[in-house]
Amino acid sequence: MKSLHFYFTCFKNFFTFSIFAHVYQLPQYITAGFEEVFAFMQAHPFILLTCNGKNGYPHATHVPVLMEIKEEKLFLACHVMKNTDHANAIMANRDILCIFSGANSYVSASWYDKKNVGSTWNYKAVHALGSIRIYDEVELLEHLTKLTRKYETGHSGESLVENMDKNYVDKMMQAIMGIEIEINTISHVFKLSQEKSEKEFEHIQQHLFEKGNESAQVAKDMEEIKQHLFKK
Repeated sequence: MKSLHFYFTCFKNFFTFSIFAHVYQLPQYITAGFEEVFAFMQAHPFILLTCNGKNGYPHATHVPVLMEIKEEKLFLACHVMKNTDHANAIMANRDILCIFSGANSYVSASWYDKKNVGSTWNYKAVHALGSIRIYDEVELLEHLTKLTRKYETGHSGESLVENMDKNYVDKMMQAIMGIEIEINTISHVFKLSQEKSEKEFEHIQQHLFEKGNESAQVAKDMEEIKQHLFKK
């Protein structure tokens, strides 16, 4: 497996960090390099796939994706059900938005030292805009094979596509459409109270840890940037 440094070297002159997708893409919420963004995408491969159909109406599907580097470009691979509104929209509009989401949590203004300030929400998200190519049958089978190999690690070999009954696999493939997405623009927001003082930052962290569950994960994400944010 290639290192993140390799991917960053490939992409640093290719990707554009734009504001097309985010309201809160302020400088303090943007990481310095692509390596962190790509690592986040790898860690959250179950994404929201969305595009507009012929009538301009938006459609969305939650799908797992595989990521691959080809000729120094990033490609995502996934599949959706055929004969659905979203599948028809994909056929009509080859531009698509892929949304990667991490842990998120409400942040109460009551936790701040400063008063008369609104509450907010901490979260990490990446938006990747790309163009679609539909897989043929051979490519779709290859995609499904790679998908089960990746996520069936440690599971029974019977769950791998190559070990399934061929008639079942052929029938399953008739019902789905394989998609390759060439990514051309990436935008991100890692909003973790970076604008707060160190005291307020730690106070917010404490409350999020106490809330537990997903909020505790946000507190852990904040811990990862704390040393860089408040250099002694």
